[in-house]
Amino acid sequence: MAYRLGIDIGGTFTDVVSVNEDTGYVSIVKTHSTPGNFSKGVLDALRLSEETTLVPPSSIEYIAHGTTVVTNTLLEGTGANTALITTRGFRDVLELRRQNRAELYNLFQDPPSILVDRHLRLEITERVDSSGQVLTPLALDEIDGLIKFLTDHKIEAVAVCLLYSFLRPEHEQILGKYLRESLPDTVVFLSCEVLPEIREYERTSTTAVCAYVGPVLEQYLKDLEGSLKSYGYPSMYLMASGGGVVSPLEALKVPANVVESGPAAGVTAAILAGEIVGHKNLISFDMGGTTAKASLIENGMPKVTTEYEVGGHGNQSRWVQGYGFPIKIPVIDIAEVSAGGGSIAWVDPGNSLRVGPKSAGAEPGPVCYGFGGTEPTVTDADLVLGYLNPDSLLGGNLLVDIDASKNSLIDTIGKPLGITHIEAAKAIVEIVNSSMVEAIRIVSVERGFDPVDFALVAFGGAGPVHAVSLAEELGIKTVIVPPAAGGFSALGLVTSDVKKDYVRTFYQVLSAANPVDIESSFKDLETEAKGMLLQTGIDKSKWHLRRTLDLRYIRQAYELNVQAPTGEYSQTSMDSTALAFHEEHLKTYGYKSEEEPVQIVSLRISASASMNQLNIAFEGGNDRWEEKTTIRDVYFSDGVDSAPEKCPVYQRTMIPSGAVLKGPCIIESPDTTIVLKHQNLAKIHHSGTVIIEVSSDE
Repeated sequence: MAYRLGIDIGGTFTDVVSVNEDTGYVSIVKTHSTPGNFSKGVLDALRLSEETTLVPPSSIEYIAHGTTVVTNTLLEGTGANTALITTRGFRDVLELRRQNRAELYNLFQDPPSILVDRHLRLEITERVDSSGQVLTPLALDEIDGLIKFLTDHKIEAVAVCLLYSFLRPEHEQILGKYLRESLPDTVVFLSCEVLPEIREYERTSTTAVCAYVGPVLEQYLKDLEGSLKSYGYPSMYLMASGGGVVSPLEALKVPANVVESGPAAGVTAAILAGEIVGHKNLISFDMGGTTAKASLIENGMPKVTTEYEVGGHGNQSRWVQGYGFPIKIPVIDIAEVSAGGGSIAWVDPGNSLRVGPKSAGAEPGPVCYGFGGTEPTVTDADLVLGYLNPDSLLGGNLLVDIDASKNSLIDTIGKPLGITHIEAAKAIVEIVNSSMVEAIRIVSVERGFDPVDFALVAFGGAGPVHAVSLAEELGIKTVIVPPAAGGFSALGLVTSDVKKDYVRTFYQVLSAANPVDIESSFKDLETEAKGMLLQTGIDKSKWHLRRTLDLRYIRQAYELNVQAPTGEYSQTSMDSTALAFHEEHLKTYGYKSEEEPVQIVSLRISASASMNQLNIAFEGGNDRWEEKTTIRDVYFSDGVDSAPEKCPVYQRTMIPSGAVLKGPCIIESPDTTIVLKHQNLAKIHHSGTVIIEVSSDE
């Protein structure tokens, strides 16, 4: 039998999912992440998976990996020694940036750090104008001086971003050729290859990010691929930020494409969870050990944005622009907050309780794990309130110390604030819930969607613990908890198609453009995309090419992405495109101006190749009820009475399909815990999915 593996590295745990391609049966194992050596963590997880499933490497035909290497490199500032070469007079584009401010009224806010120090930002004489005409030829006699500088300063990676190179790339290509021939051990990224698109700052930033993280990602993949090969595993794919997987070779061409690798896999998995139970309008909610992430899925399709920042000192609020480094690539629209199970609770100098952004992570982890943690976390609060099993977690494989959690809450929170450890735990949960509600509102309400119209898909080790409370506050009526929710993101890896996006600036007023030129540009992009798809070995009958255009009204600063009509682009297509843009503008901003000219900014191709479809099968409930319950004291965070409630605790594997449970109660499984409050009903779907009706009157 053949199997697929998905490997997802989280801040606390590494998850490995194996799927039998014939039966669709899913198995998930979890190990502690190893922040100092992620390659080792992946190999440890693979060996544990082999021991658990008895599936040898020779039976594995496909591996997909969600990596945090790019994100961690940016957050920790451990990237390559990077230089930037740009047009003379434009060396400070990275420092001038946009006027976006993360804290609008804070006059003393520090700007984001700069990836490339000023003395490593070099200039070369050349100039192309906004129409693509050469005003000043490339000064070839200056290249030797640049190469000597790069050699003397031991530069490991070079980003090249010349003015208007997206219209005329020849100068960048010539310079890149000289650099690659003279500095074979130095990685060179050209903006015309990374992002041939308008907007100088974003293009420069994206190219600089690729150069900064490229050598780190390359070494990681080299080490990991070598180890996989030595153990008999096949080559792997990487999850891309915009959904879909890419080969390591494609990832190294534009490393920024895998900056949100793991979270994107979770959204893909949420779509699968919705398909299983018949829901297409979803909000994915993934709460792990370090962060909580939310994303909106409309009619089975995730929302994608190209306005994204990563890294920076204020990374706890990734939807706020002005904190980090912009990367103008397609990224699934995810709001991420530092609100995971490992988020640390603390009292600030003003005697106010805070939760996060610092996390205990995998090392040392929450206090109750006994790995050296001394500061109370959300997991410690959940344990003290009775949500989690006080004897063990992970199906008995992780012993916990509830007394240590209580003592840390008393010493760190209770004594400074004059409250009990129970009151401290309730306050921690309320604060972290408020933070996660805000993340969900960002991807729904602030995007023009009412959360009431969506079902909440809760996964991650801590997601189902908090999901019902979030749904109640947002008015969401249905919560979906998929099987194996604690490692569910990894399942998105093995069910994702190969996918990559291509873009070209086409800066013209739509009504004045020549449809023949538009068609020609689309075909050029498709030729490039087909070259990538050919390398996958997937049959051409499973290839898909989707055309879209970035459009705006003249004088607007931002674009909306609109799908192009099918077939060859013609005058009729142009009329349809304009109409579609007006409607999209109305939907997004609440108005449209049909008399206003529409401007094309960029053309895009989304290329994908479908993997063989898997009929995913989870182990559902038993055929007959084996009611093995215990009773546990549970303190609900919104309760005013300090006395606990006696709540039944059910084992998920003992509940039959079709069963209905009424809250308050706890449903435990090896990978996560579901907390049902008063007026909640939980129905067990035949797939093993738990569907919760929130605030039911039944």
